[in-house]
Amino acid sequence: MAPTPSPAAPPVRSVVLDADGIPLSGLLALPADPVPRALVVALHGAGMSAGYFDSRVRPGFSLLELGASLGFAVLALDRPGYGASAAALPRGLDLAGQTAALLRALDGYADGHGLGAGVFLVAHSNGGRLALSAAAGARGRLAPLGVDLCGVGRHFAVEPGQLPGADFPGQWRRHWGALRFYPPEAFRACTGLVRPVPAEEARETPSWPVAYPAVAAGVRAPVRFTFAEQELWWRRDRAAVEELLSPLSGASTEVVIQPHAGHNVSLGWASRGYHLRVMAFLEECLLAREPGVERVSATTDREMKKVDRDLT
Repeated sequence: MAPTPSPAAPPVRSVVLDADGIPLSGLLALPADPVPRALVVALHGAGMSAGYFDSRVRPGFSLLELGASLGFAVLALDRPGYGASAAALPRGLDLAGQTAALLRALDGYADGHGLGAGVFLVAHSNGGRLALSAAAGARGRLAPLGVDLCGVGRHFAVEPGQLPGADFPGQWRRHWGALRFYPPEAFRACTGLVRPVPAEEARETPSWPVAYPAVAAGVRAPVRFTFAEQELWWRRDRAAVEELLSPLSGASTEVVIQPHAGHNVSLGWASRGYHLRVMAFLEECLLAREPGVERVSATTDREMKKVDRDLT
């Protein structure tokens, strides 16, 4: 039996958002304060579901509970073609269609819920394509504070025919890496999270290396990429990272390696450490929006030397 959250843990409930008639299901955790500090939107990868971000195999694994405990609203959505939208979209949607549906759903959510300082996007694997596309297309209140991506790059480490598809789940071990990175219960619990990969998504995924530069060029929010220590789907050598970052010319970027982890980071022992770093990145994005940060960064050398003298 999976461990239950502690009584103090913020509750996580099921929700369904409306994207102009397309129902997008998901999970929502709200903070104790009626006004959240910001809204964290989490997007799962290929063949998964929103529950990826709410693992209960060990206390502390859930991103939703962690984010809500820190004062944020956290909304993990089943991407278009998954969950409640699967019946209406039996083949799923291409990236442009997913982006439009997501932004419509979030706009509707914002009409009835506080966003605090704004929207922060978190995504895993193929969900990262949608997060970047949404970041490039969002305007106004949905323009993101930042984008935190895990398990997604630009160049695949496998041949296109090895990628997960509607009739092929992909090479199982590439999703996990070394089994020691996960509690034994994680594999059993994962069976409740797995979903078929929609045909349109599977068809379009191999073209991501070519489509990526145009998507990335429209992103203005800070972007952080995390690669697991044993990331087996994506290249992360120096040349691949340079080609990943160079199209993000309008955004500040960061690339980090998550130790003791395989591709499904949020389901493993490293999940809490990774999620804490996600929230730390959000804190940095919020801090960068504060007017005082610019004033401090503009402090003159003369003033800093005076501070040094005073301290000594």
